[in-house]
Amino acid sequence: MQATRRHFLTAAAAGMAVPTALGQRVSANDKIQIATIGIGGMGTADTKTALSLGDVAVVAVCDLYDGRRARAKEVFGDHLFTTRDYREVLARPDIDAIIIGTTDHYHARIATDAMNAGKDVYCEKPMVHSIDEGKAVIEAQKKTGRIMQVGSQRVSSIVYQKAKDLIKAGAIGELNMIEAWWDRNNAVGAFKSSIPPDASPATVDWPRFTAGLPPRPFDATKFFQWRGYRDYGTGVAGDLFVHLFSGVHFVLNSTGPSRAYGSGGIYFWKDGRDMPDLLLGVYDYPKSDDHPPFHLTLRVNFENGAGESSAFHFIGNEGVLTIENGVKVQKRARETEPGNTIETFTKAMQEEYLRGYRRQYPPIKASADAMRPDQIEEFLPPPGYSDHRDHHRSFFAAVRSRKPVVEEPVFGLRAAGPALLTNMSWAERKPLSWNPATMEVVA
Repeated sequence: MQATRRHFLTAAAAGMAVPTALGQRVSANDKIQIATIGIGGMGTADTKTALSLGDVAVVAVCDLYDGRRARAKEVFGDHLFTTRDYREVLARPDIDAIIIGTTDHYHARIATDAMNAGKDVYCEKPMVHSIDEGKAVIEAQKKTGRIMQVGSQRVSSIVYQKAKDLIKAGAIGELNMIEAWWDRNNAVGAFKSSIPPDASPATVDWPRFTAGLPPRPFDATKFFQWRGYRDYGTGVAGDLFVHLFSGVHFVLNSTGPSRAYGSGGIYFWKDGRDMPDLLLGVYDYPKSDDHPPFHLTLRVNFENGAGESSAFHFIGNEGVLTIENGVKVQKRARETEPGNTIETFTKAMQEEYLRGYRRQYPPIKASADAMRPDQIEEFLPPPGYSDHRDHHRSFFAAVRSRKPVVEEPVFGLRAAGPALLTNMSWAERKPLSWNPATMEVVA
């Protein structure tokens, strides 16, 4: 018999706090003025979410495709300053913060330049394109004191905060394993973004896009569908594994794994991409002050015929906590006796075994009181809840208060590092070791 209890989460119930003190740069009555660098799909979504908070105004946009800059004026207004060169945005004194929605290979470069220019930074995940870029971003934030938040919204979610509280309170006993996945079965989800008919070297700043890379001819597919190509993106690991790592690390206060192994391949989307469309990751997490040793498995499958799904299972010795749209804790009481396998014993030996067994485990009379319930407890967010909006709210509250955010550069590298290590393991076909304290690959 299952006993199910359902609860509805609120920000206050989940322990979320919103800073209220005001910083010196932006007054209580002023709007925070932002610029978005990279106004594609995520840059546009981030900008719209930021503006929905009411105390934010967008004044500038940078993108390497002319059509996106023109579209930004259609959506956000003709007042926008637009440019192909992000340095022109950073030079403007009227901009308080920037949103980075570019390709992965520009994240660290723009974030570092922005903080050095005195801007606060909201940077889409992953924070870096390669692991060795991470320390420079961390140092720039420490040196300048700017607010920098990486854009993986689970760390601001009331759902993940509730999971964190439940696990800390012992809801599943001792954790031993986590399994998480994010599967899809559609073209757009598999990085097949639309290519505009006017895409050409005249409308796209290809030299700036490929700056620092060996020369190559213009390729509209690689410009608009960049996530599938390692020179510009980080594949499913950098796009989706990072979200999963961020969720795990936030819930458990974890600094990361000590070993990673990635396996996968290109099975369906054979369109020229050089990053897998199916990727599995297996990770060993050492014991820490906040959690026992455990194992993590991650999966992204872009050819899952059942459609898109994503979830976490935190598995403990007393229950399983599932994160999907909300949080569910499921428990089944352990057996009151271990049972036996005595059928192959002689009859005399069976009788002798059972005498000792029943002395240790006396029979329990069948009764209503003796029935052991299966327990399911659910915690659901309110209808229409958006952790993406809460994540932006946390960032702009920090811009005003100057209080640190959760997903600052160290957290960002500890999520991106193991994801990028998975790509390395997949390419090298061997497990790789990671130092979660120093955030470095171990030779």
